[in-house]
Amino acid sequence: MHVFVTGASGQIASGVIPDLISAGHTVLGLARSDHSADAVRSLGAEVLRGDLHDLDRLSAGALSADGVIHLGFPDAERREGDLAGAVATDLHAIEALGSALKGTGKPFIGTNDTAGLVLAGHSGELTEQDGRPGGPRIDAENTLLGFAEHEVRAAVVRLPPVVHGRGRYGFASGLIGIARARGTSGFVEDGNNRWPAAELRDVGLLYRLALESAPAGARLHAVAEEGITLRDIATAIGEQTDVPVAAVPASEVPGHFGFLSAFIGLDNPTASRITREVLGWNPAHLGLLEDLGRMRSFGV
Repeated sequence: MHVFVTGASGQIASGVIPDLISAGHTVLGLARSDHSADAVRSLGAEVLRGDLHDLDRLSAGALSADGVIHLGFPDAERREGDLAGAVATDLHAIEALGSALKGTGKPFIGTNDTAGLVLAGHSGELTEQDGRPGGPRIDAENTLLGFAEHEVRAAVVRLPPVVHGRGRYGFASGLIGIARARGTSGFVEDGNNRWPAAELRDVGLLYRLALESAPAGARLHAVAEEGITLRDIATAIGEQTDVPVAAVPASEVPGHFGFLSAFIGLDNPTASRITREVLGWNPAHLGLLEDLGRMRSFGV
């Protein structure tokens, strides 16, 4: 297939694009800057210049392809504090991409995150059958899956808070920086809340399998480890950064964890049984704690 990929210069794409190319697919990657374009080319993909605001360019990219993988999200808006604007931009992009694919039967693979379902009110183990009626990013997931009713093979991959590999650790990278800055590798309460995780190459494989054969309307979980306690994550970080590990009092959580305050206490156990059964996905790479143990070899 010739695949159009948004967010093609990001971390997730650095696992997805090489896997697609190694399997014989060709890739057209969206890039909004010269730097991003160079990163996309370095992965072996062609470049389409533009961003998620350019709906005509998105439609053209989708129309030129045999399938679409939507990894992009307007992080610049989110970093500037305009989360609502970022969410709206993403939703408009999904509508443009999906509309271009209507009636074609082509695959349209989108992206969400497991933590967002918990923030929206889900409790207990999260499975692929669990959804929510609405909320940030959830509206985007539901809109994308709705294109399955218009002859689009639409499916969503939900990412865990920690996608790790090549010296990058998702949300745990933020915890590493905080541990160094604060002099403590922290957790909240007893630290027994859980975050799921997956290695980048396993995630890349899942996106390819979804592109090739996910059924229309599928929700898929890119989760290799269903739940690692924050105490264990903090301990691994403390060992690598040579700082003590300790619980952070509730009154100090916002000041200590900053932008991660909303997530640090989330209990997000997540199953991937259905994903593995439907697509034959078998994660084979390092677990998070073992990967954190190699931080120093990556100069982290």
